[in-house]
Amino acid sequence: MSEKRSIARAAGILGSATMLSRIMGMVRDMVVSRLFGAGLATDAFFAAFQIPNMLRRFFAEGALTAAFVPTFSATLHQRGEQDARELVNVCFTVLTIAMAALTLCGIIFSPLIVDTMFPGFKVEPGKLELAILLNRLMFPYIFFISLVALCMGILNTVRHFFTPAISTVFLNICMILAALCLRGYFEAPITALAIGVLIGGCVQLILQLPVLWHKGFPLRPSFAFDSPDLRRIALLMLPSLFGVGVYYLNIIVSAVLASQLPQGSVSYLYYAQRLFEFPQGVFTVSIAQAVLPSLSKQAAAGDMAGLKDTLSFGLRVTLFITIPAMAGLIVCSTPIFSLIFMGGAFDYTKVVNSAQALMLYSLGLTSVAMTRVLAPAFYALKDTKTPVVTAFITFLLNLGLSLALMGPLKHGGLALATTLSATVNMLMLLWLIRRAIGTINGRALLVSGAKSVTASLPMAAVVWYVCSFVDWSHSGEKLLKGSVVGGAIAAGTVIYMFVVTLLGSSEASDFKALLRKKMGKR
Repeated sequence: MSEKRSIARAAGILGSATMLSRIMGMVRDMVVSRLFGAGLATDAFFAAFQIPNMLRRFFAEGALTAAFVPTFSATLHQRGEQDARELVNVCFTVLTIAMAALTLCGIIFSPLIVDTMFPGFKVEPGKLELAILLNRLMFPYIFFISLVALCMGILNTVRHFFTPAISTVFLNICMILAALCLRGYFEAPITALAIGVLIGGCVQLILQLPVLWHKGFPLRPSFAFDSPDLRRIALLMLPSLFGVGVYYLNIIVSAVLASQLPQGSVSYLYYAQRLFEFPQGVFTVSIAQAVLPSLSKQAAAGDMAGLKDTLSFGLRVTLFITIPAMAGLIVCSTPIFSLIFMGGAFDYTKVVNSAQALMLYSLGLTSVAMTRVLAPAFYALKDTKTPVVTAFITFLLNLGLSLALMGPLKHGGLALATTLSATVNMLMLLWLIRRAIGTINGRALLVSGAKSVTASLPMAAVVWYVCSFVDWSHSGEKLLKGSVVGGAIAAGTVIYMFVVTLLGSSEASDFKALLRKKMGKR
């Protein structure tokens, strides 16, 4: 199987599983918004959840994956399964000890952490105390999810993508059930959500273990801490912490600053991020996770021509998917929030405020997506310095822009600052990867992007026109709203595919060929 076909197949599996997970995530957020709205309790929960979630993105899905996958891939393909199995076991042991210690410290020092990160919570009586309680309950989530990330790296390298991707469905199910069934047992009902997070993290880990056993990698303790491969991973992880996680660090900065804005600002940004991450999780992360094993394998084999071809393909597919998704999110921001969240404690004012943040986040969708594909290329090449330098510049830029824009634009300014800094980060990485490995067929990237932009314009116009038939400020009418949004998305998809086909997009041809093959097999 060619690398392109292997990547497309892996991305399809990941995308399908992640689609189900994101749908369940939307259901979860609908339940949360209906039960708890956007106010003191949700601000406290989302802020508290940001802390272990930030560590998850930094340590687990970020630095650990970026450092472990290339090293594990090289060990597996160059020295065999036995050495790879030994590496897995020592990594599992070290990670278990480190995450247990980090969890314990997080629980003990939660008051200091929450007070430092969200100083604006002191103004509202009880808000800081609630956030501390919720953070203590959810901090063990980082222990479970870090081990899940290790399992994900192993399984993705051996070309098993489904189980790690589908496991987040169970996190969402646990949170939904906890919110519905347990909220009456606590003085602060939103505490039930924190219990759901903890149970969900445990379930996610349990799901990976039998699959690892079946693939020949049962997890066992190993105390061979003098392993050179372990040292290599540690050296790669340290700079990767900042390089991979800068976008999410910027999100944390936004949350910290939002805690000093009018009540509800933290929640508006959270809900907007959830919808923004829907196409990110379904498509972009799927592509990035599918590309990383191939890049690591090609880098280990010294196949630079293959690596450049794989990277170019991943970037072109990313442009093909994210440009119309960006246009769609911008046009449909208010309709989507009105359809999914409006009702109960979530009124139209909250819809408008959340939609404003989504529109501004959406402007950076393509930039964030391309960064997710570009950064792993540097780590596959064992270059950890470059992403760290660009990440540090991006972080400083985001902080400055946030402070400048949060005054006039409130929470919208924080979203716009994140978008602008993410775009600068993407442009720097694109320029530097070209300097590092030579041309990656930049002309093809520009042509592919231009075709997608051209096709997205009539698509966005039609989607906006269809959505204009409904007054989105009215609550209820879910069937009508759902039909209109669904019809607008379907019409926009048809128009986009029709125009890119007329323009001769190779990505459109690859997509159709893959779809025909899948349908033929069925």
